[in-house]
Amino acid sequence: MSHAEDAPQPPKVLTTPLEISAHLRMLQESHDPLIITFHERSQRFQSYLVEVDRDTATLAFDEMIPRDGERFLEAGEPFRVEGFHDGVRIAWECTTQLTIDDKDGHRCYHGALPTEIVYHQRRNAFRAALKLADLVNVKVDGDKIKFPLEGKLLDVSATGCKLRFEGDVSERLQLGQVYERFNAALPFGPMTTPVELRYLHFEERLNITFAGMRFHNMSGGVQRQVERFVYQLQRDARRFDKDDDY
Repeated sequence: MSHAEDAPQPPKVLTTPLEISAHLRMLQESHDPLIITFHERSQRFQSYLVEVDRDTATLAFDEMIPRDGERFLEAGEPFRVEGFHDGVRIAWECTTQLTIDDKDGHRCYHGALPTEIVYHQRRNAFRAALKLADLVNVKVDGDKIKFPLEGKLLDVSATGCKLRFEGDVSERLQLGQVYERFNAALPFGPMTTPVELRYLHFEERLNITFAGMRFHNMSGGVQRQVERFVYQLQRDARRFDKDDDY
């Protein structure tokens, strides 16, 4: 690979509805995690895009993690959204009021598509920030499942995680169900904890099932393991972020 290819490109501002919806749909379909920051606050929240509709110029975000960010959203505070897809940073400002919806027990926030997004091709090194998560194998097992399901960890926070399974496993899992034995092979040792299934979606085009789990009755020891892993991922992400400033 040439150095020119590896060098950071200047950010582009995209303003056509076609370009904007295409890039946001890419984030949605790949289930890429989004970081949300409110202008006056230092805390970072996480969400996902669950809907992008160019015809109605609307989008919908998944429930925020941690959920207490909702009160800033309800107060109409503007926020910034940032996601990464294959080393491309996609960011935009959200200055319009969002509506909160609880459909089929699944919480999401509806609002208008942005009128512009920043598209920034980063150095390929950014992918290394996610390499820890990429390597983590997971297994979901419990009394309510016939055979353990094996998959990959996509993303993790202190309260839960997003998983990926090959093929359509949606028939084998039940929303709201607690699975007593969730195992994740973290880099510094395996962890086991009960989890509750909060989100389930089979993406036919990719032949992949995405699942969102909330940690359930975690022990202090497991909590510390998760916090250590989250901290390690954030530290790596920050380090690659810093590299990109030069």
